[in-house]
Amino acid sequence: QICLSLVKLLFYLAHSPLGSIVLLDFQPRQFVMVDGDLKVTDMDDASTEELSCKEDNDCTLDFPTKSFPLKCSVGGKCEGINEKKNLFNAYRYFFTYLLPHSAPQALRPLLSDILNATGDLRYGINETLRAFEKVLHLYKSGLYLQKRPLLLKDYISLKGFRTVEGEDYKCWPSYSHLGCLLSIHSPEEAAAICNSHSQCQSFIVTQQRTWTGRSLASFQSSWTDLIPDTNAIVYIKRSASSGERL
Repeated sequence: QICLSLVKLLFYLAHSPLGSIVLLDFQPRQFVMVDGDLKVTDMDDASTEELSCKEDNDCTLDFPTKSFPLKCSVGGKCEGINEKKNLFNAYRYFFTYLLPHSAPQALRPLLSDILNATGDLRYGINETLRAFEKVLHLYKSGLYLQKRPLLLKDYISLKGFRTVEGEDYKCWPSYSHLGCLLSIHSPEEAAAICNSHSQCQSFIVTQQRTWTGRSLASFQSSWTDLIPDTNAIVYIKRSASSGERL
């Protein structure tokens, strides 16, 4: 969410009515999330000036660990230097820390492509935004899910119930530090996740949604202490419930 919002912001800056705007003091502390959107808190160090040049050798974009040769335009300006400077700063301050860690396994190669392409400045802001929107579409639609055996049949579902909240086993990346709370596209995906966790015996799906509209599911190491909840469904492994009375 943070990276996509940042890319949308940089897309606007690259195509603003004033021309391509560069953020000269590009640091994470200069941004804040407001209602799910990333905004710049300080525009004092923004500029529409693009570096003047006489030849291509005048247009090297230097960073502490990398340098990029750019073209000198017929008008005597380094082509796209403001856009590229913003994009590489987004790569080194945001993408490298946030992109590789929390996506479903099937989407990680696509995010790795974005990471590599922006790190080498092979993508401009237009290509980067399209790549992010493709990943978001796959994530929201569930099209990233590979065909696999149907596992939900191995679970008993109880509508209108959930387990008592409390600390349980933890997983990564969890929305809660007290247990294992993950976003899912469907109960079938949740069943696959539960099967992949050795501790998991049940999971609860509620009407809570993430910013992408996906449901939140809480994965549990037990299924005892059920309490009524009209907005929840608890799914219990048949193997865990064998010999017990529900």
